[in-house]
Amino acid sequence: MLKSLSFFIRYFLFWIVFFLVNRIVFFGWNIERLDDVSNDEIFLSFLYGMHMDASMAGYLSVIPFILFIISWLIPKIPLQGKIILNYTFVFTFLTAVITAVDFNIYTEWGTKINARAVDFLFESPSEAMASAASSPLFSSLFIVFALSMFGFYLSNKIIFRQEPDLNKSYFLVKFPIALLILGLTFLAIRGGWGIAPMNPSKVYFSEKPILNHAAINTDWLLLSNYIKKADKKNPYQYLDKVQQEAILKELYPETDSTNTLKILNVNKPNVVLIILESFTADVVQELGGEEGITPAFSTLTKEGLLFSNIYSSGDRTDKGLIAILSGFPSQAIRSIIKENDKQEKLPSLIKSLGQAGYKTSFFYGGDTEFSNFKSYLISSQVHKLEDASDFNSEDLTSKWGAYDEVTFKKQLQFLNHENQPFFSTLLTLSNHEPFELPQEGAFGKQNIENKFRSTSHYTAECLLNFVEEAKKETWYNNTLFVVVADHGHRLPKNIYESFMTERYHIPLLVFGGALQETYKGKVIDKIGNQTDIAATLMGQLSLQTQAYKYSNNLLNTATKGFSFYNWDNGFGIVEDNQAISYDPISQTIIYQKPKSVSPEKQEALLLKAKAMMQGIYQDYLDY
Repeated sequence: MLKSLSFFIRYFLFWIVFFLVNRIVFFGWNIERLDDVSNDEIFLSFLYGMHMDASMAGYLSVIPFILFIISWLIPKIPLQGKIILNYTFVFTFLTAVITAVDFNIYTEWGTKINARAVDFLFESPSEAMASAASSPLFSSLFIVFALSMFGFYLSNKIIFRQEPDLNKSYFLVKFPIALLILGLTFLAIRGGWGIAPMNPSKVYFSEKPILNHAAINTDWLLLSNYIKKADKKNPYQYLDKVQQEAILKELYPETDSTNTLKILNVNKPNVVLIILESFTADVVQELGGEEGITPAFSTLTKEGLLFSNIYSSGDRTDKGLIAILSGFPSQAIRSIIKENDKQEKLPSLIKSLGQAGYKTSFFYGGDTEFSNFKSYLISSQVHKLEDASDFNSEDLTSKWGAYDEVTFKKQLQFLNHENQPFFSTLLTLSNHEPFELPQEGAFGKQNIENKFRSTSHYTAECLLNFVEEAKKETWYNNTLFVVVADHGHRLPKNIYESFMTERYHIPLLVFGGALQETYKGKVIDKIGNQTDIAATLMGQLSLQTQAYKYSNNLLNTATKGFSFYNWDNGFGIVEDNQAISYDPISQTIIYQKPKSVSPEKQEALLLKAKAMMQGIYQDYLDY
């Protein structure tokens, strides 16, 4: 009987050892992030992580244990052999694949793999492959192969090295032991006897996020993500409703037009909104970025009004599009654009300006079915939607679709014959992984940083060429151009983690014939967010802004400058040139700038950030 009982121990132990090796590889992959991490801290990551490893090992052991118990209690039903072997091999391979994908996601996003990333793969496989093109394919495949082979070898050595004797011992002896084993397995899954079941807080132990992320079992987190997708509760419940709403009223005060700075020389101008893919402030010299990457953008800043302290709401295009066009902030791990019953209820600049008599259009060189853009735009009642399906096949030469120069040309041709006033939006795509160009880039392609510099330079050149051509048209003098990024990026500096405020710093520039000469070449340093574009633009057009709850008029003196941002695992806030980022799992401030932020200011900022995250997520649930 001991041989039979040892199977349960050996099987459970196999997964513990396999997860331990996965964690070792995680540290090896991210070795450049460990400069300020000691060996003792790494050891603690393994120690704390073993708790969650045991929970996931329990999940993976349930089916094999049940099959083995059936064969053990009723030897005439042989279910324990090849079925368990094949099951183990399949899940070993899946775990290896998840691990490799997780490494690449962590490199790009600074977060562990989650349901959003997997949904992206299945909902938009071609776009996912295009994004993955900049990832080290050989290294990823090698990790899958090496971990799979190691897992197969380890399982044969630990689990299947001996055949158990199923016939020994009586049923009445085996049955209570079987119940005990299943009970212990459930206990491992739950994480112990305590009131709180297994959750990430049980393995978080450090102020250094990478140690907590290493301690998290990747497979457990992904499984938990999918289970929680059906959860309709607000996980960011920090304040009572009265206090939370009072803070939001302070952050978004009611204003009137008497306090608004008027920057236009016409009452109802055309508006051309250009959303630049991944156009971080780090590629704009005027915003403290590297010199010489986007000289074409620098040229345009001399002709326009530059907002120098603007931040993105989130870290992906689907979040940025909603923030810009609907004035609704990012919802951390959720993405409202993908849920039609919710996004249809959002306000939209396209809809608002359409109802105000504007002809509306949207141009994108890729597939607008990506991340459900098309449904959102149609719900916004856009009059004209042009994407890759409307381009000539010979123009679709990049992995994402058409290069930016082609899309700008298409928009220009359309606007030359469009009725005025019009509101036309263009979303670029060339400055996206894998950062490829139709010609040799200005900075070459020796490494991913230079590829990014090259595509940023290219997109800015395309924008400037578009504007220069537009200046030749009669409609230019009656047009306001608004240029903003959809989100920031870790590149080209490659030093900012997802919780660092700098990663969200982006440009916002307005220019064109409709801008008063007084404001050309000027800079406004008021802190703001993408979500503020809606109220700011509507204020200039003398339109009602009440529908845009999370949008401040940046040109209204009564609004306070601040910006809120979030990512999959946390959120942050910038105000008075001070910033903090908060991890809701460890319940700690994991980043602050400057480091001298006083405890009182920290607490005040954190209270506002919590009120924002609570309100945003509750509104997302209520839509």
